[in-house]
Amino acid sequence: MPLKLTVRGDRLIADFTGASPQVPVPVNSTLAVTAASVFITLKSVLDPTAPLNHGSFRPVEVIAPERTIVNVKHPAPAGSHGEIRKRVVATMLGALSQIVPELVSGDIHRTSFHNLIGGIHPRTGKEYVHYEWASGGNGAFAEDDGASAMATIDWGDLTTVQPSEVLETRFPLVVEWSRLGVDSGGDGRRRGGLGMRRALRLSAGTATYSLLSDGAVVPPFGVIGGESAAPVDSFVMRDGRQIRFDQPGKVGGFALHDGDVVILQSAGGGGYGDPLERPAERVAEDVREGYISAGHAREMYGVVLAAAGAVDAPATAALRRQIAAARLYLTVTDRSELLYADGRYSRHRICPLHPDDAAALAIGDGDIVELVGNSGPALRAWAVIDPAIERGTMPLDGIGQGIVGAKPGAALHLRKLRNCAVT
Repeated sequence: MPLKLTVRGDRLIADFTGASPQVPVPVNSTLAVTAASVFITLKSVLDPTAPLNHGSFRPVEVIAPERTIVNVKHPAPAGSHGEIRKRVVATMLGALSQIVPELVSGDIHRTSFHNLIGGIHPRTGKEYVHYEWASGGNGAFAEDDGASAMATIDWGDLTTVQPSEVLETRFPLVVEWSRLGVDSGGDGRRRGGLGMRRALRLSAGTATYSLLSDGAVVPPFGVIGGESAAPVDSFVMRDGRQIRFDQPGKVGGFALHDGDVVILQSAGGGGYGDPLERPAERVAEDVREGYISAGHAREMYGVVLAAAGAVDAPATAALRRQIAAARLYLTVTDRSELLYADGRYSRHRICPLHPDDAAALAIGDGDIVELVGNSGPALRAWAVIDPAIERGTMPLDGIGQGIVGAKPGAALHLRKLRNCAVT
């Protein structure tokens, strides 16, 4: 979603010109919801404690072209406008992180994650629908880690984790377990909050399962060098076999059988700052608390733990130097208009790489990579292996340069999006 955020004197202008045209499915937003999302982010980041009044809104202007996903008009539907609301909040956080990085957080679990299980209750003969929007991880911020399994700032004080006893009394469902997703928070100097993992078993009869969510492919982003979090996911376990859906994050009327278990995995929150700058003792504590695995501590934070769980300080220092030295930095060039004159690089997130540079990080065609600047969020893109690209360089147009804050000649950190498979 494109956003140009301008601060001019005592005014702030949020311009969504270029947003996608409205679509005939319920993932559009009204102007009111889009504008409210801008205000919610500003209030949360800049002034979270002062009471609101009419004057709070006067300095803010929202430009949202009509008949786009941010300003829908009849007859296009807007039933799931919450997905656009989440996207507006994310783009606002990303833009603000470029100018006030000390005040923002990483991305906030990215989607409302609408899960619905429904059918005819075998005991009552009545139709039922269980609707669950599982809470996820909030983004990390300068002072501390993000909260885990929490509602986002645009939900207010809604309860998002339904009591198991109530759910099991009303529906033919059993909550097998609810727990935090190990390794699901975005890594960073401050760690993003963890997403929730929940297993719902159909205990009688048949039912259907539907899901509407976003961010199942491109996960919540980190800021100021922080890593992305784990994305949303869901699948069904049947007779010990895992059933995956054709379209990540989107399911319509999947038939459930007696005994099927639906696994819901909400997203984590984005990280804040370089993971190698996280105090090693805090990483060890995360392992003891079960927030991250020991292998993850070593791979992403460079922390080596002894048999008793204590930090091996010399080995940790050596491993962190090794990880830092192995990072790939490419020189930004301004040749993208010759190769991709239609702006596909930034507008459509295509990252052309020389084969040798791609091989250094085991990147293949279609892999998602992150371009990490000195401020703001990383720019995510799909890799395209192109031998016409000069080795050691990163063609980047003006849009991309502005996002990552890197001009031609600057060294830009390229990394492969981490494997976000979590337990």
